[in-house]
Amino acid sequence: MTWLLVALGAGVGAPSRYLLDRAVQSWHRTLFPWGTVAVNVLASLVLGLLTGAAGSVNPDFAVLAGAGFCGALSTYSAFSYETLRLAERGARWQAVLNVLLSLAAGIGAGVLGWWLGAALG
Repeated sequence: MTWLLVALGAGVGAPSRYLLDRAVQSWHRTLFPWGTVAVNVLASLVLGLLTGAAGSVNPDFAVLAGAGFCGALSTYSAFSYETLRLAERGARWQAVLNVLLSLAAGIGAGVLGWWLGAALG
């Protein structure tokens, strides 16, 4: 049953990632992958919320939303690919910024989510 919950969450998370990435990227006509940063930060926030509220969240919902939705919403492969693409195109400072911003914002969003989840849960 758990695998079905993960699959259902991923079935919503993957198209959400694509649509949010494209929407955010269309607002920023640059090489910098703002869309990927946004979806990874959002996934970190949601996963932090789930983790912080773990005691009051239904375990099945946690699997659906955490492993399924957040797992498919976030994308380490696109982050890696886009960072390398920036470096290959000579935008090395943007590649470094992508790494630093993605890590700092993702960890910050995860901590904020955990804090909010613990406070609300």
